[in-house]
Amino acid sequence: MNIENNFPETADIETSNDQYAARFSGGTGEWMLSVQEKITLNLIKPCPEKKVLDIGGGHGQLAIPLCRDGYSVKVLSSAESCRHRIEPIIDEGKCTFEVGNIIELPYEDNSFESIICFRLLTHCEQWPKLIEELCRVSSDSIIVDYPTSQSLNKIAPMLFKAKKKFEGDTRTWKLFKHAEVIDEFKKNGYIVERKKAQFFLPMVLHRALKLPILSIVSEGICRALGLTHFWGSPMIVKMVPK
Repeated sequence: MNIENNFPETADIETSNDQYAARFSGGTGEWMLSVQEKITLNLIKPCPEKKVLDIGGGHGQLAIPLCRDGYSVKVLSSAESCRHRIEPIIDEGKCTFEVGNIIELPYEDNSFESIICFRLLTHCEQWPKLIEELCRVSSDSIIVDYPTSQSLNKIAPMLFKAKKKFEGDTRTWKLFKHAEVIDEFKKNGYIVERKKAQFFLPMVLHRALKLPILSIVSEGICRALGLTHFWGSPMIVKMVPK
């Protein structure tokens, strides 16, 4: 892949391309994204200024629905190519796009009321530095997602071949313990305000089934039984200053 810049971390380039987006095609993919969207839009409120900085958000999974709901979104990505999937909202003037170093953000301290960062922490080798920078430029809240090993993702190594079969270009990724993420934010002056898991069953199983109704019903049962709350993944967490 042609890396357009020599930044030390460029994991967001891959998550912004069409091949990655294909993982969420079809009814099952649309449903999975709707779960992520609903949780995030609920967590981000209230956001009085309705301005959001989206780090690595060229995939458009949240920039697009946020703009649809009246938010003004700025997306920072590692390469110019990352604007491809969000070009329509950029052209409409609802979203601005910048290229920069995701672990050395080109912004002053406390510059943004609300920051989101999705599909990035798990692939970022220098993830503590990424968290440090998110906290530095935030003045109020940060929402991130991450997969956790404190879930059925414990069997992720066994599912890697299956995941690669269905996704084609699967990369290795980091499974976090909740304390790893929470403690790193705490070092930088942020604590958990709210958190919510997306699914109980591994996402690769839902993709393999290709039966949205079955996925919706099974996950609904797991959530009602409390399984998702205690052992769900990926986790979406809203962090706020201490």
